[in-house]
Amino acid sequence: MVHQLIDARQASLGNGFAVRRILPYRLRRMLGPFIFMDHAGPVSFTPDQASNMDVLPHPHIGLSTVSYLFDGQVTHRDSLGVQQIIKPGEVNWMTAGKGIAHSERFEDPATLVGGSLEMIQTWVALPEANEEQAPTFENYASAELPIFTDKGVWLRLIAGDVFGLRNDVKTHSPLFYAHVVLQPGARFGLPQGYSERGVYVAKGSIEVSGQTYGIGQLLIFTPGNDPVLVARETCTLMLLGGEPLGERFIWWNFVSSRPERIEQAKADWLAGRIALPPNDNTEFVPLPSDKSRPAGTPPPQPLS
Repeated sequence: MVHQLIDARQASLGNGFAVRRILPYRLRRMLGPFIFMDHAGPVSFTPDQASNMDVLPHPHIGLSTVSYLFDGQVTHRDSLGVQQIIKPGEVNWMTAGKGIAHSERFEDPATLVGGSLEMIQTWVALPEANEEQAPTFENYASAELPIFTDKGVWLRLIAGDVFGLRNDVKTHSPLFYAHVVLQPGARFGLPQGYSERGVYVAKGSIEVSGQTYGIGQLLIFTPGNDPVLVARETCTLMLLGGEPLGERFIWWNFVSSRPERIEQAKADWLAGRIALPPNDNTEFVPLPSDKSRPAGTPPPQPLS
């Protein structure tokens, strides 16, 4: 029933801030419309380390960034002038469309005096019709995200439609995304009606068809099958998937159905045509050098 297994790789965001990188993966570039997935933390840091871990203003096109916290607090600022603190159980959903820049800074006093931070960030590729839309940002409080409970099962719907649950999180294509906590011995299935479905193990371990899977593993299931997940211990899972969008190109923070659009985004960032956040505009992440290919050639292979 497990069609593919992806083990998270360590990736660095710079300054010693390491994350688990799940998507994209060499043998599996996307899961439904999800094109990127990072698991940061749990990590604790001191006040003098915090500024080094900040994610400075940087650009995006052609995608929605989705930030979800288990612990800690992050301050988001973007080109629209939005300044939003995200707390555990909330969702920050930023749709870049034709272009936006944002920063993520760790300014929570509680975290700075020894608290911890743990978060999941995903990117959702946009349908071609939405790739050039005006950028938007929404924060959804935990009270806006419905919760389902059953014996040994707790589920919060982040986005989409699962098991009859819906919320007002605006998406652009059919998908599902949920945070699930299972108690030892609890049994749980996956939502039906989607072409591509996966489970990421953020904490603990689960058993599927007699095989045990643990922290940092993404299980992608064969279409049409209905696996049963059995908690070997208390575990935290992220359920995600949906309908594929077709070929996508990705380079750095840019996603598009057209390679030439990514080249334009690179030029726009270099020329300052993507505005910085007005309340965080004194520093930014420069465009990375790309020494792997001659200038002006298409980005690496498409993601599909």
